[in-house]
Formats: sequence, C-alpha cells, structure tokens
Amino acid sequence: MNTFVEVDILILSYAQTEELKNMTINAVQSLIDSEDTDKIRFNIIIIESQKDIAPFQYEHTTTIYPEEEFNFHRYLNIGINLTSSSYICLCNNDLLFQKEWASEILRAFAQFPEVYSASPMCPRYPEEKDILPVKEAWLGYRVAIEVQGACLFFKRDVLKFIGQLDPNFKFYAADLDYADTLRVLNLKHLLVRSAIVFHLVSKTLIGQNAELKYHLTHEQDLFYRKKWFHRIGRNWKEI
Repeated sequence: MNTFVEVDILILSYAQTEELKNMTINAVQSLIDSEDTDKIRFNIIIIESQKDIAPFQYEHTTTIYPEEEFNFHRYLNIGINLTSSSYICLCNNDLLFQKEWASEILRAFAQFPEVYSASPMCPRYPEEKDILPVKEAWLGYRVAIEVQGACLFFKRDVLKFIGQLDPNFKFYAADLDYADTLRVLNLKHLLVRSAIVFHLVSKTLIGQNAELKYHLTHEQDLFYRKKWFHRIGRNWKEI
C-alpha cells in the first residue's frame, strides 16, 4: 500500500536559449531535491514551447511539445488532461523550490479542509508589502499577495467547479482570471507562508520582442477587463 502522496507538477518552459533551458533544468532539480520521495512524489510534465529541441526530455520528467501555438492556459489544460493525481501544481519554469514546500501546503490543506487552492511564499515579493515568511497562512484572492500565479497548487476537485482554464488567456492576467474564478465560486485560496518557492520573475518574457510582449501583456489585460470589470461594477475602459 502506498504511503506517499502524489502531486502532478506542470511546468511551462520555453528553451529559446541555453540559459532558459538551464533555468528549467534548475527548477526541476530543485523540485526533486525539495521533498522526501518516501512521503511525496512528483509526476512532472514539462510543456515545452521550443519545438526544435524535440524529442529532448528533461531529466525526471515527461516532456511534451504541443503542436498548437503557445497559449498559457491552453498548454496547461493539455498537461492537466494527462494527469490524474489528487493534487495539481501549475508552475513557471523560473522557480527554485525550497525544502518541504509541498509538505507545508499539504499540512495546510489538512488543517483547513475547506481550502481548495494554495500558493507558496516567494520572499522576494513581500519585501514591498511588509509580509514576512513566518509559519502562518493567509486566506485571500489578491494576485501577487495570496495568489502567486507562478505557482498554483490545488486539489483536483477544483476542476469539477471551474472546468478547464480559460484559453482566452494566452499569458498575462491568467493569474487574475484564476483568482477571480475562485472568488466568485467561493473556493478558498490560501497563501502558505511556511512553504517557500523563489520566483526569478519573468526571465522568459524579458527576452521577447516588443510586439510579442504587447500581445502577451496589454492585449490580455484588455480581455481581462472585458470579462471581469462589469461583474464588479467597473467600466472595462478604466485605466
């Protein structure tokens, strides 16, 4: 009888350069090193956008190369459909996982069974918000505070309520859409401040050309406004 918990880890990668490829490799290695495999086992799927490196497989993973053009939520949906564990974690590739980060989140789920979703703490962010990484958890839906879009850890049961992630979000504002979806469905989300994962912040986006950056950021922000602002009594044209 298995005594360990399985967690499906989905990582979006774009190995456009050797540096970015190594960033994914480092993320995976930090993930492998972060937990005792007798207690937690990660099923890691890399969704790789740099198709010309296929059939390269990152060590410890199943690496897939979707035929479709990159789309943040659509790629994650492809990965989700390949998994079956009770817990799913959606990750950027610019992360460094610290010891027992997943164990801390699972402990929080056990302590607060009404919580469906969680994020670990990135100590880099809260320096601006006077939040310290202590053993305490915060409920909420604020993006970049409780909801850390670079690492979203949730119970598979969430999908029974939300269905698939909205593929209209190709990149930017995907975390905002996730947070608002949880909020309107009253699915509680927790920032687990004892679970530490460092986010290196937009290392892949920085290297893209201006046109692609605009398409992945400003255009996505406009769609988010059109989808959500009327529901909270705001004009989507507001700046």
